[in-house]
Amino acid sequence: MGRWQQTHEALRRAALELFLEQGYDATPTAQIADLAGVTEMTLFRHFGTKEALLLEDPYDPLMAEAVRTRPPGESSMRALAEGIRQQWHQLDPESTAALCAVLRVVAETSALRGALERGSATTVTALADALVIRGAAADEARVAATAVIAGLSTALLEWAQATREPAGQVSLTDVVDRALSVLGGD
Repeated sequence: MGRWQQTHEALRRAALELFLEQGYDATPTAQIADLAGVTEMTLFRHFGTKEALLLEDPYDPLMAEAVRTRPPGESSMRALAEGIRQQWHQLDPESTAALCAVLRVVAETSALRGALERGSATTVTALADALVIRGAAADEARVAATAVIAGLSTALLEWAQATREPAGQVSLTDVVDRALSVLGGD
């Protein structure tokens, strides 16, 4: 891993640690930079906003490719649900745990919920483009992608608000699987 990527990851880890300890609004970017061992200017070179420390999404291209390569003849909703499920199940435990933590911070911070919704537009576009490549009409693709991302986001945020992982609670993977089953028409 190169220096840029190491710094990028150190900043993300520091931000998440501090947001979980102190809350998003109570954590200044200077403190995040200090914990990561860099300047605040370096933090903003890596992340244009404080929100981006949590909401940067590296999974869009992977999900879009998984959707694009689904079997021909599969409905748009099914291709989306199964493509996203396929990528979800390939996440390593560390990435899943980090996503759980991010979801908890987002669920507790109204400004981040709004930013998440705005950021979802990029995900919707990537997924809709993948559906169009598969042969779906552009309007159908956008509606399907918007519906799946809205439904999945709702399920994930409700899960994050309802649980702190006590024994017997539903796992995040189960929530994703259930939401995608509903969205995919199972």
